[in-house]
Amino acid sequence: MNSILLLNTRLVNEGQIREADVFIKDGFIEKIGSGLSGLSADQVIDAQGKYLLPGVIDDQVHFREPGLTHKATIRSEARAAVSGGVTSFMEMPNTVPNALTQELLADKYAIAKATSLANYSFFMGASNDNYEEVMKTDPTQVCGLKIFMGSSTGNMLVDSRPVLEKLFANAPYLIATHCEDEATIRANVAAYKEKYGDDAPARVHPEIRNEEACYKSSSMAVELAKKYNTRLHILHLTTGEETELFEKGYYGYTDATSNERKNQKRITSEVCVHHLWFDARDYERLGNQIKCNPAVKADGHKQRLLQALLDDRIDVIATDHAPHTWEEKQQSYWQAPSGLPLVQHPLLMMLEFYKDGKISLEKIAQKMAHAVADCFRIDKRGYIREGYWADLVLVDLDRPNLVTKDSLHFQCGWSPLEGYTLRSAITHTIVSGHLAYADGNFYESKQGERMTFAAL
Repeated sequence: MNSILLLNTRLVNEGQIREADVFIKDGFIEKIGSGLSGLSADQVIDAQGKYLLPGVIDDQVHFREPGLTHKATIRSEARAAVSGGVTSFMEMPNTVPNALTQELLADKYAIAKATSLANYSFFMGASNDNYEEVMKTDPTQVCGLKIFMGSSTGNMLVDSRPVLEKLFANAPYLIATHCEDEATIRANVAAYKEKYGDDAPARVHPEIRNEEACYKSSSMAVELAKKYNTRLHILHLTTGEETELFEKGYYGYTDATSNERKNQKRITSEVCVHHLWFDARDYERLGNQIKCNPAVKADGHKQRLLQALLDDRIDVIATDHAPHTWEEKQQSYWQAPSGLPLVQHPLLMMLEFYKDGKISLEKIAQKMAHAVADCFRIDKRGYIREGYWADLVLVDLDRPNLVTKDSLHFQCGWSPLEGYTLRSAITHTIVSGHLAYADGNFYESKQGERMTFAAL
């Protein structure tokens, strides 16, 4: 199918909402305007009453392939992503084996090319001893370098200060960091094991991986980035204190036809949907289901994170989708792995905030598409513009749907949102000009495309 005509959309793009038709041909948006119904197309979709947004670009997911495919595969999680309006993803290197060489990174791209319904990119991983491999990476073909400045799933901790200095000084592409201070966490683990033994409750997680651990590490990353003028992107902020490390101001283009930056921020940040949604009180109800690194914190933090998102200290929204099996999550607190599955629902979760009057549709499009494309300098994606790839999601704001096990498409088959009725629905998702999902059905005759990037 080479062409699609979307009629009567409420187009949400670049700070505006307007009525428009959109004509897609050979993967790209060819025409945006009114009165396009006379154009011939292979498929016509009447979007009357629905909102058309740029497809979500999720800059942080864990799709578990290779090596952990009992939890997820690139195919299964990409399908779930597309069903939730996520048209593109950037996947993390802590698979098995860790993506620490060019060959291992290439293996993941080969799997995605064959099986991913969504567009894709993969982070190169950093360790204490793979500097030469890091420097071989082509910055136009890979989204960035991931550094774990605190240990998490996969044991990819980079704790050598000389190595960090060298990477921050010389990496020719964006560095994305997981920031938690390892010494603080280890001391807290020892104290809580002494207090609780083997029976620690899940609610201690934000006390072990606490505000101090996050701020100490994030502030060090900012310090290094300022020292070396590094292009730094700090992932999954969880504390109000951390938001004070960042400048206000949107990282973006001046207009649709110019590549000139209107903001030259070198240090950007991300918040994940679960850190806006849950707080520490939810451990009593959900336990290990919301155990993740960094931890969901006390209630006051999510309000400060939302405010920082609105005033552009936080630049993008992501999921940090990290599935584990239900059986793994049912283990004791100390044994249960960290991470939760969210890639099917981030847009619908943010639309709940819209329904409650906490954020605008325009801001959602900015933080989930425009700003992600700008931060990572993604070629021709993230906007609804003529000449850009057609990555689009059609939303019905008046179609409630209950989250149940039967409605889930990711492989692990559970969600902390089960039993919650979301007040909106994704009706159609178009990936690189291909109708990949519509009204509960997947169309896998064409896979997503590898994303490419402008050099720094």
